[in-house]
Amino acid sequence: MRFRTRVEQHGRSATGLPVPAEVMEGLGGGGRPAVVVTLGGHTYRTTVGTMAGQRLLPLAAEHRTAAGVAAGDEVDVEVVLDTAPRTVEVPEDLAAALAAEPAAQRLFDDLAPSHRKEWVRWVTEAKQAATRDRRLAATVEALREGRRTR
Repeated sequence: MRFRTRVEQHGRSATGLPVPAEVMEGLGGGGRPAVVVTLGGHTYRTTVGTMAGQRLLPLAAEHRTAAGVAAGDEVDVEVVLDTAPRTVEVPEDLAAALAAEPAAQRLFDDLAPSHRKEWVRWVTEAKQAATRDRRLAATVEALREGRRTR
């Protein structure tokens, strides 16, 4: 489905794309459907969110930059329901650490893809091996204790 909208700024740096009611109805997929968004030739996956009663497509800084848009711009958006499974690439060292702790592995497997992605991102963004090792241990410990987020 295609529609035209304005990039709205919310707070200091958060931006979103208001989704018209007729587009939401046309998408189906419930109140927070997973979608594939194409904006300015840039495509990304997200879910429709709600802010102050308004349906919005989140538009992170990386996507604004890639699409060449800014808050206040009028933009053409294409959005389709995303039926592909949400998967997260788990690095070998994290997979091995989780496999050694069944309770942590079970919780990790049960997490929403966005939460699994956040744990993986935190581990992989470490710049030094020692930092990565500490983050691996902290991740497994937190999951073993039942914490779903950092």
